Amino acid sequence: MFKDVDEQLEIILRGIVDIVTKEELTKKLNRSMKENKPLRIKLGLDPTAPDIHIGNAIPIHKLRTFQSLGHTAILIIGDYTATVGDPSGVNKTRPMITYEKVLENAKTYLSQAENILDLEKTEVVYNSTWFEKMTFNEVIQLAAKMTVARMMERDDFTKRYNAGIPISVHEFIYPLMQGYDSIMVKSDVELGGTDQLFSLLVGRDLQRDAGMEPQVTLTTPLLEGIDGNKKMSKSLGNYIGVTESPGEMFGKAMSIPDNLMRKYFELATDLSINEINQLLDVHTHPRTAKAALARAIVRRYHTDKDAEAASAEFDRIFKEHALPDNIPDVQISSGELTDGKIWITRLIVLCGFANTNSEARRLVQQGGVSINNDAINNPSLNIEIKPNTILKVGKRRFARIVLKNQ
Repeated sequence: MFKDVDEQLEIILRGIVDIVTKEELTKKLNRSMKENKPLRIKLGLDPTAPDIHIGNAIPIHKLRTFQSLGHTAILIIGDYTATVGDPSGVNKTRPMITYEKVLENAKTYLSQAENILDLEKTEVVYNSTWFEKMTFNEVIQLAAKMTVARMMERDDFTKRYNAGIPISVHEFIYPLMQGYDSIMVKSDVELGGTDQLFSLLVGRDLQRDAGMEPQVTLTTPLLEGIDGNKKMSKSLGNYIGVTESPGEMFGKAMSIPDNLMRKYFELATDLSINEINQLLDVHTHPRTAKAALARAIVRRYHTDKDAEAASAEFDRIFKEHALPDNIPDVQISSGELTDGKIWITRLIVLCGFANTNSEARRLVQQGGVSINNDAINNPSLNIEIKPNTILKVGKRRFARIVLKNQ
């Protein structure tokens, strides 16, 4: 049923940053083989936003790796922890979101996770199952398991305290809640990002205190965004969403900085290390390697055919300066026009390519806007709208302007 332990370890540890401890994991895998009993692998997701991007997906893929090796995947939907807000890696208290919003987000999380995991073979559990039944006395008993001094070992808390930035008491509760999840699902291994290491270790402490064998903790790296500067985040606009179209995925992947290609290959594709090394050989042109990376990312969430089609479409647009086959129509009310013309910044906003006139003005000034392949550099310009007018913003966003009568 199970692969050899050394082979399992090689597969499991690809891309892992922290492991506490390798000796314990080896012991658990050996026992699993001897008893023919799968390990219980836990991953918790807090549905604080409706979409998953390929950075969020890294630990989900690692959970899938364990699942493909014959172990039991446990996906905890943190509907209660999400209302608290994970303090990991943030420099201020996260705004609390409503329970209704959390449940709404959870639905889309599961539908997106289904693209990665075999949900029929996954234990999906909401941590409200146990937290909503806890009495206040039980909450106090849980809080008594941790000292303030231990909490202040967290680098993010220490930085905030020294900078005079408030730390809310409920934030101290978060790692205890995540650790308590490990007791309730009897996890043998817990996965998380490197910014969650403290909370994962709390799970070990709480399991040990409850007389259980402590879980092994494995952390995966945080993936920089396609701008190469910051952690991938939807709010920063530097992300690739797991439900995006093949063409959008491919185009975004082609903007990944060269120095991050290996990290993206290893964390965001299914290619082997040997295949990655060959593609990143000094004799391979960086654009050839990046196109292979983009195809591999698309292939992970779509099909081989989709990846090849997206690659061909990208070449057609950017090498041959052709237009995409499927340009969306955007209807603009004729009432927006004066003498058949519209202010370019207003047009950009109406097409959804900018949220404000100021943002649209910056896009024009940066040289990223054209009408029918004619560059627009003046943000005060009024554009005449003719039949089949094509607006292009940036490298990949197109709109065909269609007028509608009021």
